[in-house]
Amino acid sequence: MWNQFDLYNPTPEHAMLRETIRSFVKSEVEPQAHKFDREEKFNLPLFRKLGELGLLGVTVSEEYGGSGLDAVAACIVHEELSYSDPGFCLAYLAHSMLIVNNFAVNASEEQKKKYLPRLCSGEWVGGMAMSEPAVGTDVLGMQTTAVKKGDKYILNGRKMWITNGTIDENRTPADALLVYAKTGEKNGRVQISSFLVEKGMPGYQVGQKIMDKLGMRGSNTAEIVFDNCEVPASNLIGHEGDSMLHMMRNLEIERVTLAAMSLGIAMRSVEAMNRYAAEREAFGKPLSHFGQIQKHIADSYAEFKASRAYVYDVARKLDLNKEGNRADSDGVKLVATTMGKNVADRAIQVLGGYGYVGEYVVERLWRDAKLLEIGGGTLEAHQKNITRDLAKDPGLLLK
Repeated sequence: MWNQFDLYNPTPEHAMLRETIRSFVKSEVEPQAHKFDREEKFNLPLFRKLGELGLLGVTVSEEYGGSGLDAVAACIVHEELSYSDPGFCLAYLAHSMLIVNNFAVNASEEQKKKYLPRLCSGEWVGGMAMSEPAVGTDVLGMQTTAVKKGDKYILNGRKMWITNGTIDENRTPADALLVYAKTGEKNGRVQISSFLVEKGMPGYQVGQKIMDKLGMRGSNTAEIVFDNCEVPASNLIGHEGDSMLHMMRNLEIERVTLAAMSLGIAMRSVEAMNRYAAEREAFGKPLSHFGQIQKHIADSYAEFKASRAYVYDVARKLDLNKEGNRADSDGVKLVATTMGKNVADRAIQVLGGYGYVGEYVVERLWRDAKLLEIGGGTLEAHQKNITRDLAKDPGLLLK
């Protein structure tokens, strides 16, 4: 009989999704992961196959070409993809969560009908452009501007660290970017607005593809330049000044799925060190016989299981259409990302010299894990947010 209280697969549909993506990872993702990481390339044909599986719009209504699933489903996909290739998964997250889910929640009916089918199918590759060369967490400090002139907005500025900002080594721009820009002030407060910018719009170009990253090399990162970029007024999402609401709604699912990526990294790392410790001998006994190795494996397993329960519990309660409990969406990312990095580090330690080379995977997982402590909000930002939220509402401890 189906166990309806399974936290990680709460319905048969979730279990089927996990089986589907796990099979896809084994047959399609794992064979290419090492090669594309070393070449610092994004596997676009493989990415489009996710569209065929209905995963590029996993949280989007079927009416617009999506799968109509929830935050738990999104976590399942991110966890399973990151078990094999976190870099490729990051490109998936930038598309499916940062633009597609954001757009599905905040865009008008006309905009959703026009753009979502192309994004959900994989015909278009998209991303989100918020960070700038001198601005990250301080969103209100951004310098990119959008000035309305007639039936168009004129965008000027530069965005930095944009995942999927380019889709190939020729600096081909993403087909669609959800761009945040300043549109003036109201009552002394900066107004940030959201725009859908399409490839081919005058003044939209890739500045540079960022190379030689520590990790996440299977996803492309780029600088984006807007030089008097002409965007139709109809591509404004919502109203001027709505972007802070858009961000708050979408940051929660972004942070929960980034935490889920860390779960995949940790699961693979625990598996690798456990298998190696059982097979490798020292002084006539398996490595797993020795207390130092036992500590690495046992601590990693327990930390992974604790983080996994927290991530899926928060995902289960998450309403994708409104802002919910920021303390816990920050909390799962704060806990899980450092856990994933530490577990990958222990895996390298257990494997010794073998762990230090690419053939044994854990060195790539270790490199990829570090980005998750930075992207989507730094650890320091999460600590600030949680502390402020607890000060405002101590009752969060009991919820």
